[in-house]
Amino acid sequence: MISIKLYKRGTDLLLAACDEKLLGKKFTEGKYHLDVSKKFYDGERAAKEEFKKLLEEATIANLVGSETIKCAIDIGLIDPDCVIKIKGVPHAQMVRML
Repeated sequence: MISIKLYKRGTDLLLAACDEKLLGKKFTEGKYHLDVSKKFYDGERAAKEEFKKLLEEATIANLVGSETIKCAIDIGLIDPDCVIKIKGVPHAQMVRML
């Protein structure tokens, strides 16, 4: 499952999402640090199809984990060449310019 948390600010909808198994973990590699904090990412659980619908609505997304990133790539919102890996954990961000 994918853990999702939505943040609404004005007309923006930020979607924080990660593979559920990564919640609460921290990863460091060189100068890169990734904190998959429960405070930011832990919300509802979503199946892939529900998550994809929310991604289509989001204006900003912060995504962590193989399953989460694959869904975003599958619908064309994330370019696979723009995914970074920190200790093997994929991470990507998306901003939709309206």
